Amino acid sequence: MRYISLDQVVPGDSLARSIYTSDGLTLLQANVQLTVGMINKLRRFGVTMLSIKDPYTEDVKVEDVVSESTRKEAISCLSAAIQCVQTGKGIDLRSIQKSVNSIVDETLRNRRVLLDLGEIRTTDNALFIHSLNVCMMATVMGVGLGYNHNQLKELAIGALLHDIGKASKDQELSPYKENSLEGHHTWQGFNLLRKKHEMSIVSAHIALQHHEWVDGSGIPRGLTGADIHDFAKIVAICNYYDNLISPFTEEETCHPYVACEKIMALAEKRFDHKMIIHFLRSIAVYPTGSSLKLSTGEVGVVIDQNRGLPSRPVVRIIRKERLRRQQMEEDHEIRDVDLSAEPTVFITGVLE
Repeated sequence: MRYISLDQVVPGDSLARSIYTSDGLTLLQANVQLTVGMINKLRRFGVTMLSIKDPYTEDVKVEDVVSESTRKEAISCLSAAIQCVQTGKGIDLRSIQKSVNSIVDETLRNRRVLLDLGEIRTTDNALFIHSLNVCMMATVMGVGLGYNHNQLKELAIGALLHDIGKASKDQELSPYKENSLEGHHTWQGFNLLRKKHEMSIVSAHIALQHHEWVDGSGIPRGLTGADIHDFAKIVAICNYYDNLISPFTEEETCHPYVACEKIMALAEKRFDHKMIIHFLRSIAVYPTGSSLKLSTGEVGVVIDQNRGLPSRPVVRIIRKERLRRQQMEEDHEIRDVDLSAEPTVFITGVLE
């Protein structure tokens, strides 16, 4: 699998990951051969990056922390919940809780696997993929922090629904409140979730506090340090990171390793230092399928991750200089390099 710009995709390429609509239905199935019409359709849907199958990495099996079926079900349940909020109906938390239980159970089973966010975003599914990614990242962090099963469920459900307030239209809000912090989606989400007796008040506080910064400069209440719940501190980091790597937010889109650098620069300003350390241990800084340039002048594709050293993945060397399929050197020796065992070899760039 290789993760490349849609502009580099050519007819005949095979899709490596399925693409879903906002209600969890399959837009394009994995393994389908892309046509000109499909590529143009993806462009209209706002897709900028795509995972395609690649002959140089066809033997590589990507390990998922959370299975495709569970991710698909979570998107579907979240879509239904948002539709209920938008139409003024009550959320069916049972389906959400069932999906969250699966996410927690699978994360516990696959705790040795480094989280790799590979879901393809479109203008239609961006909010749902964002919420799912934040949930998975937060759950992986929670496992690393040693939380018990009940704590993980509270964290995961709050993370999955952290932006539910964006779908809420509280008819009782005056124009003043709607434009003030009282009408902010954090308050909207909290007030929506705290009324559900099946919902832990801790999960509801994640929706309320995920924009609070440890130095007191956040919103909606300007809380500092110890006044912010640890679960909200976790979701704050995951939320910011996913916004940085998404092409559908106000943040300037950047590569995962750049996003990690930005998060580290905000230690003890926006984010708790201890939580940042656990975050960096949980995420694939260079996701599987990324094309990298090394200090040796060689170019390759990330084929595996090192759980203890996420910034030092295993790279399959494809060629010298630039990675272009039409210019591959047939006589070049393809080999795998584990950067954790090569201290003198460095990553010098990410190629699209």
